[in-house]
Amino acid sequence: MTGEVRIGTSGWVYPTWRGAFYPKGLVQRRELEHISGLMTSVELNGSFYSLQRPSSYQAWARQTPEDFVFAVKGGRFITHLKQLRDVETPLANFFASGVLALEAKLGPFLWQLPPKLRYDPGRLAAFFDLLPRTTSAAAKLAERHDERLPDERAWTTTDTDRPLRHALEVRHPTFLVPEFHDLLRAHDIALVVSHTAGKFPYLEDVTADFAYVRLHGNQALYVGSYSDSELDEWAAKIKTWAVDHDVYVYFDNDTDAVAPHDAVRLATRLPVPPTRPHTIAPTQ
Repeated sequence: MTGEVRIGTSGWVYPTWRGAFYPKGLVQRRELEHISGLMTSVELNGSFYSLQRPSSYQAWARQTPEDFVFAVKGGRFITHLKQLRDVETPLANFFASGVLALEAKLGPFLWQLPPKLRYDPGRLAAFFDLLPRTTSAAAKLAERHDERLPDERAWTTTDTDRPLRHALEVRHPTFLVPEFHDLLRAHDIALVVSHTAGKFPYLEDVTADFAYVRLHGNQALYVGSYSDSELDEWAAKIKTWAVDHDVYVYFDNDTDAVAPHDAVRLATRLPVPPTRPHTIAPTQ
């Protein structure tokens, strides 16, 4: 294996995890610190619901180990409301909202399409062409933000130039065509391998220099802990992809706090970077 494997969860702020995963008495502001001592990445999904603040991204970066990475979920205003049409300014606002403040901890961007959005190669190609592929390009795009993001809230600089990666998660059966995979390869966009317990179509392919996996549950969306045999199967797939690709894996079966436990269980089956012991004392 030459690729780097990172395993984590989709988000980390869930009331049902308190006491079931987070130690009893651990204050909410230290939950990210706790989980980042047990895994090497998380998927930041608050950015899907609204534009976050640069100060939040800076705080998240401070609370995590030096080698930690955040995947960042693109805004639903772009994917679900605008459905990828006329999104130059919304993209500028998104990239000006503070994502570049993560600096070296900024990982891939996840763009999740709504279930009703059909395969439209022209619309997809136009969207892919707008996506910045370096932090310098993202900073330049961020400068074009509008009044929805006031200048005092905008972050339009980068500490250094780094490559950016993008992954696409689809949910409509019209994407089950070889041409879609070819389009992703032509634009260097990773296909999200999304396991949804049969709720949405399952696609499995590596279309970029990295693989991106989302495990939403083995019984229904967000429900069900993966069995040992299922985790063995996923570990085997990941090892194959990691021969020459980086791999990012995020558990989204957040019901009953099984996601973080499944992430730790999968990590024991793979040669992932060692976890950093945490020394957080529960606070009453």
